[in-house]
Amino acid sequence: MRSNVARRQTESKPASSPASRPYRIEEQVGYLLRRAHQRASSIFQVTIGDPNITPTQYSSMVKLHEYTELSQNHLGRLVGMDKATMQGVVRRLKERRLVDSRPHPGDARRTLLSLTTDGNRLITKLLVNGPAVSRETLKPLNNQEQRQLLELLSKIV
Repeated sequence: MRSNVARRQTESKPASSPASRPYRIEEQVGYLLRRAHQRASSIFQVTIGDPNITPTQYSSMVKLHEYTELSQNHLGRLVGMDKATMQGVVRRLKERRLVDSRPHPGDARRTLLSLTTDGNRLITKLLVNGPAVSRETLKPLNNQEQRQLLELLSKIV
């Protein structure tokens, strides 16, 4: 005869219910996104063409190249960075003399950013390698899966 405890345990969780499956971190969206991000970042560092540029610095430089001049706040919104992260990215780019800043003429609280001559020269060189980073990152997927992944990711960002 089974004990009452054993009977209650099997009665509360049918063997076929999802709750009976053990929790596996490897199946969780956050874990998978973090691992995919680690892989993409590693490929970026090897492929982009400058080992001292991070993906966040690169994104910022690409947007500055595209817009010519942006407020630090607007740049942060365009590349999806919070204020503190953006300040660190800008500080490091300024230390390398890749980005310059000036006060906004109509609003002294705002800072306008632009690429320096060296910054423009570097981003022009790195932009050639940008597509290779994406190609290598998506390489395990076929063309349809690549399009589908990008579409799905764009829905959750």
